[in-house]
Amino acid sequence: MRRRLAKAHQEIWFDLVIIAISLVVAGILIGNNSFALLLEQTKELSILGTFIAGIFFTSLLTVAPATVTIGELALGQGVLFTAFWAALGAVCGDLIIFRFIRDRFSEHLTSLLAEQGAYRRFKRLMSLKSLRWLAFLVGGLIIASPLPDEIGITILGFTKMRMRTFILLSFVFNFLAAFVVGSIAQAIV
Repeated sequence: MRRRLAKAHQEIWFDLVIIAISLVVAGILIGNNSFALLLEQTKELSILGTFIAGIFFTSLLTVAPATVTIGELALGQGVLFTAFWAALGAVCGDLIIFRFIRDRFSEHLTSLLAEQGAYRRFKRLMSLKSLRWLAFLVGGLIIASPLPDEIGITILGFTKMRMRTFILLSFVFNFLAAFVVGSIAQAIV
């Protein structure tokens, strides 16, 4: 039992190190303006540029420049067009995060909870339909909000939802978010 608990702790720490490394790399890219230049160059690519901006619309460190880019793209391309392609890109970004969180991080956290006896209570809570729907709603609203998608995806990862349900939910909420960003950009100008 002690070995399994130690292994669960080790796996959680390994996951956290991967997250920390990715945050450092993202911070370096943002700090030296490489990311801003990349998004500036993608504006010329219409659909592909909007798709790429959508991918970066999902992460804590890249949401601000991606939001500005989506707003600027909506001015030239139209709000619905931009929201559609940005949402498709955001789904791809969310899928990467979702796969990591659902398939790796939540499994490791679940095994850690199981070793400590809390997993059964947590599983019972997640099996309640009302709580599960609340998790879908809260996770989806976080994805649609300016808050980092990682938080919403973590909540959704614990519900063990199917991939196609996640894709649909991610698309709808990211579409709404990009639509709001484009609409605000058009209203300001």
